[in-house]
Parts: sequence; structure tokens; C-alpha cells
Amino acid sequence: MINQILQFNREFVASKGYEQYVTDKYPDKKLAVLSCMDTRLTQLLPAALGLKNGDAKIIKNAGGLVISAFDSAMRSLIVAIYELHVREIMVVAHSHCGACHMSYTHFHDEMLARGVTDHTLDTIRKCGIDLNAWLEGFKDTPESVRKTVATIQTHPLVPKDIIVRGFIIDSETGELEEIHP
Repeated sequence: MINQILQFNREFVASKGYEQYVTDKYPDKKLAVLSCMDTRLTQLLPAALGLKNGDAKIIKNAGGLVISAFDSAMRSLIVAIYELHVREIMVVAHSHCGACHMSYTHFHDEMLARGVTDHTLDTIRKCGIDLNAWLEGFKDTPESVRKTVATIQTHPLVPKDIIVRGFIIDSETGELEEIHP
């Protein structure tokens, strides 16, 4: 698959397909969107939000979560605020999210089946990583959105004038439902 992508890329560049996407690093709408990496949202999310290339910083991870105050999603939001002049943040979870029922138990069995050893997992735990918490999903999507919004709003490095709001997008229709605190 990667070789096919590389071939497409060579043709894309040669035909100057990139020209319609040229913009700078600053989001025109001064907006960051934290959302899930689900493939159903790849084109649906920006289309449903009316976003084009250059409008917003879109940060994606499994579940659209900030799982700790100093994880990579929060780091990206801090950079977006201070370096890229973002003024508003949308947290956008989605219906039928696979992260809703993730569990370390499932991953543990899959890891063992793919050659990761219990010794390796024990070593990671001894380094202070709680794999149960790190790979745990969530059970309640609206509550997960509320928690992520609250984590961002109360973060000691997020200025109080930053607007943070949470939503759930329908994975099929793109309809947004605002989740209130």
C-alpha cells in the first residue's frame, strides 16, 4: 500500500495537484478541533464543519481525548494557542466510537498474540506507566467530551479567554450535538 501511495504522490506533485491546498501555518478561523482518528471522519468532519484547508488546526487521536494534562493532544493545543494564535477549541467526539469500549484486557490479548511478551509489559509498568488507564476507553461519550473540555479549560497553561466547547458528531450525517457542562 505504501508503494502505491508513493507512486500517487509522485504523480500528484508532477501535476501540481498541491496548488489548490497552498496556505500558511496559521489557521484562518483561529480554531483548533480535537477529534477522533476514525476514518469515517476523514472527509466528513471538515465538510460538516464547513472547513477548508487552512481554516483550522485539526488534532486527531483515538477517541478525541485529552487523557492527561500533559499528553500530546494537550501539547498540540498549547502550541496552537501560543504559536498559531488559536482563540477557540472544539472538542468533537462521534457516534459509534470504537474507543467507547476499549480495554487494556483486549489489547493485552492482542499484544501477546502479536509477539509482545508479558515481560515487556511488566517492564513498562515498572517504568510507571499504568497500561490499564493508558489504553482504557470510555463508557459514556457525552461524559468523555465534558471531561476533555474541562481538562482543557482548567489547564494551568490555557488562558481564560480561550473558548472551549464540546460536541458529538453523527458519524453518518455529520450533524453536531453540543454537549453542555
